[in-house]
Amino acid sequence: MATIRVNENETLDSALRRFKRRCSRDGIIGDLRKKEQYEKPSVRRKKKAEAARKRSRM
Repeated sequence: MATIRVNENETLDSALRRFKRRCSRDGIIGDLRKKEQYEKPSVRRKKKAEAARKRSRM
């Protein structure tokens, strides 16, 4: 869980910006999107292989 401390002279906007930056750096949003729906292991392997194929083409 990403936590931040809001400084005394800090605005809410800048604190929110820091929180969003930390969440994106930690990969929290990406994990949540991946886990929104269950994905069978076979489907996960197929997607992983397809992504590797796309990377190797370039």
